[in-house]
Amino acid sequence: MAAVRALVGSRLAAASAFASLSPGGRTPSQRAAIHLSAPHPAAKVALVLSGCGVYDGTEIHEASAILVHLSRGGAEVQIFAPDVPQMHVIDHTKGQPSESESRNVLTESARIARGKITDLAKLSATNHDAAIFPGGFGAAKNLLCCIAPVLAAKVLRGVEVTVGHEQEEGGKWPYAGTAEAIKALGAKHFVKEVAEAHVDQKNKVVTTPAFMCEAALHHIHDGIGAMVRKVLELTGK
Repeated sequence: MAAVRALVGSRLAAASAFASLSPGGRTPSQRAAIHLSAPHPAAKVALVLSGCGVYDGTEIHEASAILVHLSRGGAEVQIFAPDVPQMHVIDHTKGQPSESESRNVLTESARIARGKITDLAKLSATNHDAAIFPGGFGAAKNLLCCIAPVLAAKVLRGVEVTVGHEQEEGGKWPYAGTAEAIKALGAKHFVKEVAEAHVDQKNKVVTTPAFMCEAALHHIHDGIGAMVRKVLELTGK
């Protein structure tokens, strides 16, 4: 499950307009009306990772899809992770803890970031328009002890989020019970399909079900794309 918080600040980007010369007999004012333009500032987005691997870190497919859609949207991305030990290491071939191993969240997250990563302690909201938290059990184990939408529910009273459907429906939504946990925290849960995203306009929070649903990868990718587009719209850039 991926979640995003748009961070609305007072930071303004000043851009100088310019007019291009054009052929023909147009007056300078006419040329300016046609060619006057201002560079559009890129949205600055923080991507917060929690390791590398669905069972003990960040869900890699979700992180990758977020980066693809942010790139397509022209966003400026900076990747962060906490410089702390992982809660534990899971052998992903067995789904069981590997008792003899220990790993660092920042070091493992750097695998996804291709080495371009910063300690989460250095993240400042004033430097970014939004922050995105991909899913994966690492969000619960290595960040704030809850999956991404529940993180929003714990921090923002009455926030609106989605984890998809509220019934398992024969195993299609295996984590549907999370919706009740969200409601118990005083948040509002909205039923959405896997390729959809929900926008809380008041709190500027966007969520999408992603791997909360047993669906084809391209449907999950589409839902993450919807989430990224909505958050870029919220930034106004």
